[in-house]
Parts: sequence; structure tokens; C-alpha cells
Amino acid sequence: MLYPLKFHPILKEKIWGGNKLRTILNKPATKDNIGESWEISTLDDDISVISNGLFKGRNLQSLIKEYKGELLGEKVYKDFGDKLPLLIKFIDAKEDLSVQLHPNDSLAKERHNSFGKTEMWYVVHADPDAQLIIGFNKKTKQQEYESFLKKGKITELLNFESIKKGDSYLINAGTIHAIGAGSLIAEIQQTSDITYRVYDWDRKDNEGNTRELHTDLAKKALNFNTTNDFELVYGKKINQTNEIISIQYFTTNFIEVNQSVEKDYKELDSFKVLMCVEGNGKIITKNSTTTITVGETILIPRKIKHLKMESDIQGMRLLEIYIQ
Repeated sequence: MLYPLKFHPILKEKIWGGNKLRTILNKPATKDNIGESWEISTLDDDISVISNGLFKGRNLQSLIKEYKGELLGEKVYKDFGDKLPLLIKFIDAKEDLSVQLHPNDSLAKERHNSFGKTEMWYVVHADPDAQLIIGFNKKTKQQEYESFLKKGKITELLNFESIKKGDSYLINAGTIHAIGAGSLIAEIQQTSDITYRVYDWDRKDNEGNTRELHTDLAKKALNFNTTNDFELVYGKKINQTNEIISIQYFTTNFIEVNQSVEKDYKELDSFKVLMCVEGNGKIITKNSTTTITVGETILIPRKIKHLKMESDIQGMRLLEIYIQ
């Protein structure tokens, strides 16, 4: 009964958003300030709705409640219940995002009854001068941070990373960061929407208002002991599974498919997510064939233990995500 699931993207207008979700990733956006496409979500106000097959029109959470471990994996369901423990997004930054950070699990639980937010980024597209901010550019103590923040000079303490397509980064909870203008990013994160904004480039909205800052909340959440070892170095062998990162929250692999790749998941007690970041192809299981093209994301239920990825001679590139 279960099959590879597609979803209607949940599009989010943002003050810093652009049009690349439409022009590069083919999202059905009608405005030019769409900053995020939530691909798969079970956050309360943004639950993904299935767009293909027998379950078309049903929301993901109702399907999890019905199929439980068959959909998520027995251990995942035991640990997280009816919530998908990951939130999968594409992000288009026409302008710089705010300088921000996220709380860890214990602080998020204490303050918000939520998971924390550790995330990773994969660069789908980058304009020539695009940069990311991750961490500090030198050893920084809280007093210095607060002084520079108060003076509006916080960027002088921050670490800027020039980026190109295919680069990938890990942003642990508590790490100060920002996605820079000209970046189109695939983001894999814990299921959380808690952000502490500490600097927003002094910009104002159309009504002349600045956005709320969370300076005090951020103080306890900020990790001053981060190193600058944020970039994830990984292999790019064709028709093989190349691990980008594997941590307690998720494993993400890079797979470049040239004609076909077969996957055996029988030992993996987890759902799988496939994000197409370039090209197009097909996901073939025993009972179904599902097309996938750049910008699309598919959820593979735990019950599906074998599949084949196929593409034409031009190939496709996928991110493969699951929990170990």
C-alpha cells in the first residue's frame, strides 16, 4: 500500500526572499519574495499534504498515525511518535538572512517544549559573490560579543565563507550563522522553527518597521566554543553513495546517478528522503515508478526496502537523508 510520496511545497514569503525557487527549482510561486519551500514538514501549522497516488490530498501526519513504524521505521516512531523528526526545505536568499542561532535540545525543551535545531546546508546554486556566515572569525568571549552587538559591529567578529554549488556545511545548535545573498540552499534540520535573531542588517519592511530581535534569549543559547571546521568534505563518486555527514539527528548522502543505481535498505530501520538538486530521473520500486526532477523531494517509507534510481545520460544528483 505504501509508496514513494510527493508533497505540495509549502511556500513562505520572506523579506529577504527571491524568485529562484521558481526559476531554478520549478516551484509554483507567483511572487518574487518567496524565501522558503518547506518540502516535508509535520510542524503543527505547516503539515505537508501528499500530491501523488492513492493518498493524494491526505496530510503526512494522518498517514504516520495510520502506518506508524511501517512509514517512519519502528525505532523512529518509538522515539518521535506521530511527528517526522526532520524538516526538509529549500531556501532562496535574494538578500542576506538575519544573523541568528538556534537553541539546543535541552534549552528548546525548557523554553519552548520543542526540539532544538541542528541543521546542515547543501548549496544548490550560488551567485558569483555569494557567502555564508558561520561562527566567529576568532576566539570570542561573551563580553566582546555583547559590546560589538551593541555598537552594531557584530559582523566584524563573524566568519564569512565564500560558497559554490555542491558545498555543504553543518550548523550545530548554538552556532551563530546567516545565509548570504545569492544563495540557494537545501536545508536538512531537526523539526523545529525556533530562531533567535540577533542582527538584521538594520533593514525595515515596507511599513518602516524593523524585525524583532531576540538578544536576551540568544545569550544563553550561543555557543562561543565553536571552531571554524564547518565545511563538510565528501566524495562525489558517480553511481555510489557518498556520505556527507552522519550525526545523531540525520545522515545525509550525495548520490550522482548516471543511468542507474540500486539501493538496498533492508537493514535500515528508517524512512528515507530523496531531494533532487540537479537533473531528473525515476525512482522505481517493486510496485511503482515515480518521476523526480530538480527541486522535487520524495519520502520513501520504511516498508520499501529496495529501489532503483534511474536517469538519462545527463544524470541527476540527489541528497539521500535518513536516521540511523
